[in-house]
Amino acid sequence: MLVCRGVRGATVAVENTSEAVLAATSELLLAMVQANEIDLDDVACVFFTTSSNLNAQFPALAARQLGWTDLAMLCAHEMDVPGSLSMCIRVLMLWNTSRKPSEIIHCYLGDAAKLRPERAQSTALLNMPTWQPA
Repeated sequence: MLVCRGVRGATVAVENTSEAVLAATSELLLAMVQANEIDLDDVACVFFTTSSNLNAQFPALAARQLGWTDLAMLCAHEMDVPGSLSMCIRVLMLWNTSRKPSEIIHCYLGDAAKLRPERAQSTALLNMPTWQPA
């Protein structure tokens, strides 16, 4: 039975530039898709948030550059909580799947591994392609 499940992920950009936001976001999206063997036709929508110090580019542009042109996507800023991880890009992908919640791999890359260390271990062995601008 197909149900809509959330796939979470987070990463950090090395700086507040368009290139850095796009590179970090693309790497994260590719990791999420690869780790879960996601068929984009089964994705309902994708929500992106960034820490308040990232505003050089919309993370959704990275998805569009990957060819995700038919998906509903939304970008927003995270709450500005004192001491929270800066330069952070978070993703919530809503995915129609028959997998159980325990079978979904959530991806936390780079410094974002601090957010969910128990989840970061699952992405350490992924062999992901390097993002190249379109």
